[in-house]
Amino acid sequence: MTPAVEVLDPGPLTLVEDLGRLGHLAVGVGRAGAADVGSYLLGNRLLGNARAAASLEVTFGGLRLRAVGDLLVSLTGARAPADLDGRPAPHNALVELRDGQVLTLGMPSAGLRTYVAVRGGFDVPRTLGSASSDTMSGLGPAPLVAGQVLGVGSRTESFPVLDAAGLTDPPTGTVELDVTPGPRHDWFSEPGALASTTWVASSRSDRRGIRLEGAPLARRSDRLGVELASEGLVRGAIQVPPGGLPVLCLNDAPVTGGYPVIGVTTSASVDRAAQLQPGQQVRFTWCTPT
Repeated sequence: MTPAVEVLDPGPLTLVEDLGRLGHLAVGVGRAGAADVGSYLLGNRLLGNARAAASLEVTFGGLRLRAVGDLLVSLTGARAPADLDGRPAPHNALVELRDGQVLTLGMPSAGLRTYVAVRGGFDVPRTLGSASSDTMSGLGPAPLVAGQVLGVGSRTESFPVLDAAGLTDPPTGTVELDVTPGPRHDWFSEPGALASTTWVASSRSDRRGIRLEGAPLARRSDRLGVELASEGLVRGAIQVPPGGLPVLCLNDAPVTGGYPVIGVTTSASVDRAAQLQPGQQVRFTWCTPT
């Protein structure tokens, strides 16, 4: 029997993701890939997979999978309550999924995205070297649908050496993010207001970016009405549209943008930002670029 999983219910949104399409920004192809890179990598490390093995990124739980053959999986990221044929399944740990068993994820109380990895990785077609779904361009696999069957690969790098990883869950309160000054930091009359304001993650956020609500950031008087030619964007860049409300770019953001970038969030902080639930508060701290 060739191992696989059958999707019984994809939940609100479940995507196939890996480390993304790195190195193609110059030709207009975004990186995509797992929004919370640290949680994605942990899932593959627990299983002894290659770093770039394809996993599932589950937004707000709701996923139901049936095993075809015996599988070894891991659940990382947001702690979605997990049920395995009526028994609780652990988080940040190895989970044995026997042939025919059904794994069900509930809605996480903290965090937004849960990662389901399988030993050997999910075997899906690759585009430009990556199996990642890109919600901006449409590259890569489409979002999962009920009745879909995903094959499981056989490539691994080592035997699993940990049964579980002791990690804290994403915070339920205010999330602290580190940010370095951006290339258009000087376009704003009080750039320090980015860090002195308590922002709120908008329900209009998605994998392209996290929209923040709060007191708008004001441009300098000599920059009012000034157009900026499109410039390159990177994961973690904080753009500020004319309305003054920042947008923190995530993995599926456009590769260029015409709004000034006031700061760039550190990689570890982008992982934390990817787990923000709508309505959650955010605070920035300026740090020195490394």
